[in-house]
Amino acid sequence: MATIYNKPALKPVRRWLRNSPIAAEAVLWRSLKGSQLAGKKFRRQHSIGNYVVDFYCPECRLAVELDGQPHLNSFGSLRDHLRQKALERFQVGVLRFENRAVFENLPGMLEMIKQELKADTTP
Repeated sequence: MATIYNKPALKPVRRWLRNSPIAAEAVLWRSLKGSQLAGKKFRRQHSIGNYVVDFYCPECRLAVELDGQPHLNSFGSLRDHLRQKALERFQVGVLRFENRAVFENLPGMLEMIKQELKADTTP
C-alpha cells in the first residue's frame, strides 16, 4: 500500500509553506507546537494524500485549516469541500477557521480545537 502521509513529491511544497507562513499560521503555531494544547502533538504543513494541511494531530487524526481570502469565494469553497471529503476518506477530521479568528479570538479558537481533541478520545 502506498503511503498517504508526507509523500516525497510534496516535500518541496511542505518546506516552502513551513518557511513562508502567513501571519495567522505563525501565531497559531506558537500555541500548538511542543504539545502545548491538551498535551497533543501537532505537525505543521503535513501532507495527507495529495493535500497539505496547515496543522495535523496524528494521534487524533485531526487537521486544522486556516482560511484566508482565496477560500472565501464560491470556487474556493468548492475546492475546500472537495479537499475535506478527500481527507475524510482517510479518516481525518477537519476543523476550519478564518485567518482573522486567530487575531480576534485565539483563546476561543484554541478551546474549540481542544474540545475536538477531547471528543476524539472519548469512547
